[in-house]
Amino acid sequence: MDRPAEAAGSGDLTHLDAAGSARMVDVSGKPPTRRHARAEVTVRMSPATAAKVLAGNAPKGDVVGTARLAGIQAAKRTDELIPLAHQLPLAHVEVEVEVDAESGEARIEAEAATTAGTGVEMEALTACSVAALTLYDMVKGIERGIVVDGLRLLEKSGGKHDWRAE
Repeated sequence: MDRPAEAAGSGDLTHLDAAGSARMVDVSGKPPTRRHARAEVTVRMSPATAAKVLAGNAPKGDVVGTARLAGIQAAKRTDELIPLAHQLPLAHVEVEVEVDAESGEARIEAEAATTAGTGVEMEALTACSVAALTLYDMVKGIERGIVVDGLRLLEKSGGKHDWRAE
């Protein structure tokens, strides 16, 4: 069986075998190090809908609390959702939802940490994604034109390279 190229960003396609088929990268030889990642996403809605979310009186109940918990739960199940993601022993997951009723925006930020041989970027991104979708689900009865926008990694540390968005 062919081994993957070790250097991320080296130009090698580490998730493809010699025949070009997708496969999980073997990280068993990598030493466990502390890994951390943060991601964000914005959910845009009308100021009236955002005010209901902020006040906690949306028809389906506590939108912010439910979105937070959904994001945490999703991070813990990332390997079940993303086919080539590794199962990780998460040491920390935090999801924050900040709602600005005036602008009609909710900013969701997720943080994940572990000590392992691979990073937690996908866990932080998955937490943001599912928290945003949960927010949408809980207010779609009020407003259907909600937009989930700007999902992105903010930073990652651990492993060979640290990275931060500009």
